[in-house]
Amino acid sequence: MPTRTIEFQNLSKQYKDVLAVSDFSASALSGRVTGFLGPNGAGKSTALRCLLGLVSPTNGSAFINGAPYSALHDPIQHVGAVLDSRGFHPGLTALQNLKVMASASGIDFARINEVLKVVDLEQATNKRTKGFSLGMKQRLSLAIAMLGDPEILVLDEPANGLDPIGIVWLREFVQKLASEGRTILVSSHQLAEMQNTVDDVLIINKGVLVAQGTIKEICNGKSLEEAFLDLTLRRSA
Repeated sequence: MPTRTIEFQNLSKQYKDVLAVSDFSASALSGRVTGFLGPNGAGKSTALRCLLGLVSPTNGSAFINGAPYSALHDPIQHVGAVLDSRGFHPGLTALQNLKVMASASGIDFARINEVLKVVDLEQATNKRTKGFSLGMKQRLSLAIAMLGDPEILVLDEPANGLDPIGIVWLREFVQKLASEGRTILVSSHQLAEMQNTVDDVLIINKGVLVAQGTIKEICNGKSLEEAFLDLTLRRSA
């Protein structure tokens, strides 16, 4: 049976005069890919940052395996995250960047070749990352997220910079990880691709959860784009 490995419980985050997230309760299940959708400024990134302990919620909680991120022992072995593709030194090679991250986390260097192979970057092992395309940077970010072989992956716009072949690769990558029993929470604006990728959907608008369910329940015979517009733009008009 799938378990709720990610949970938001009545989460709210206020930034001065802006309520970025309001009383947000939702969950993501093990063995499934959950799409986290919403317009720009809807509160997705804020909710993910609360989940990963990067900002503190004003009210409510976010849990990973029943505990806040800050309480996890060896968090890199529980959850891997890609929030942007700038979390490495441009003057270092892919291998060197991964060695820095592995050393900081106490991970055996033998794992580095494994993750480079997983994200199909073996040919760029000794290339400086300042020469990487955006798509290559996304793959390196995924390699870093996978260093601890985590059971949970949190991905914010991981398809940015990927060409059509790369997008298909990413779809197969996250679906394979989910088939291994891992939890995948992925935020994306690419609705057509999300419809082909995810099992479950969370939709947030203006900081408020407006829908949660399986992709079939959310679409209800429509495309995901049509359902998304109905639940966000048209409902709030």
